[in-house]
Amino acid sequence: MDGRSSSNTSTSEQPGPFKTKPKTLSSRLVSCPPPPALAMAAGAAVAARRLLLLRHPRHPHLLPKHQFSSSAAADGLDGGDGGRVKIFDRDLKRRHRDRAAWAKRENDALLDAVADNLLDRLEDCRKAFPSALCMGGAAAAVRRLLRGRGGIEKLTMMDMSTDMVKKWRELENATDDGLETHFIVGDEEYLPIKENSQDLIMSCLGLHWTNDLPGAMIQCRLALKPDGLFLAAILGGETLKELRIACTIAQMEREGGISPRMSPLAQVRDAGNLLSRAGFALPGVDVDRYTVKYNSALELVEHLRAMAETNALFQRSPILKGDTALATAAIYQSMFGLEDGTIPATFQVIYMTGWKEHSSQQKAKRRGSATVSFSDIRKEFGSNQD
Repeated sequence: MDGRSSSNTSTSEQPGPFKTKPKTLSSRLVSCPPPPALAMAAGAAVAARRLLLLRHPRHPHLLPKHQFSSSAAADGLDGGDGGRVKIFDRDLKRRHRDRAAWAKRENDALLDAVADNLLDRLEDCRKAFPSALCMGGAAAAVRRLLRGRGGIEKLTMMDMSTDMVKKWRELENATDDGLETHFIVGDEEYLPIKENSQDLIMSCLGLHWTNDLPGAMIQCRLALKPDGLFLAAILGGETLKELRIACTIAQMEREGGISPRMSPLAQVRDAGNLLSRAGFALPGVDVDRYTVKYNSALELVEHLRAMAETNALFQRSPILKGDTALATAAIYQSMFGLEDGTIPATFQVIYMTGWKEHSSQQKAKRRGSATVSFSDIRKEFGSNQD
């Protein structure tokens, strides 16, 4: 990534027990607005795909057998046999994590920015969290940037990759900050943590690869102590929108159809519902958008591999043809290239916060329990209208 990334813009919904605080990133992060041709290209891609469904029955291998969406993934719909839908190949994702354990850069500007923004929420809390669990994703960046935030005394780090855990152990041996740290190998879909055992559970860019996101979040809530905090950052649906468009157009031109190359991701509007469905109290959702500059599309793909963010769909096509890959890179450059020769890539990050219920938390009054009406207040204090 050459250490060059962009700035983020942030919006908030329901801050709950947090106070609003402006987020500031490094001066190296500069914003890059999306090209004006984005909406036109996206619409053309959708229209062309619908036309191909009618005109190209000879190429069934180019089309997914099932139509998946981010909402379907979040709702955990049945796959026709009464079982749970499995959109992501978790065993493949584990191998991606194994590879990333040794390919990941020690300091990644994008991962550091996301982890730092996630940890900022601990500074907005008025309580300490003695025991904490950090799961998968950019957990190494969270550990490095923790720096005493949240009053954490005992930290447990978990990942589905054995190689990643080994890498974390090596990094921890070189750290001497007095924090008690433990490491376990485990899967977010089957959380190996006792109920009511953690004050804080964090996941930084890991939960969006789970097949049952509400189920994983429910397990996190059960593992929390009463009044425990859940913090998560996941990639949103606007992530890599430029690459999606370029890849779709290239496949239609070179192969006469499209196959699933990009993973379905949650939308912002679904995040609050996910927290409520998982049973969290005082849910809060806010969004950051990062635009990262790369020298080429190939450099972007290498960075995705180093982050273990490459395709892990069950319905994926096993091979990407060379001419299609080159066409994707050329289309990407021609549609979204900047004046300095670089290309931008958008990463939308959705931050979610939720608390396990406790009697000390504020609660809404029972409906109809008000003793004074607004009309009486208006009569007593007058109207602002002339």
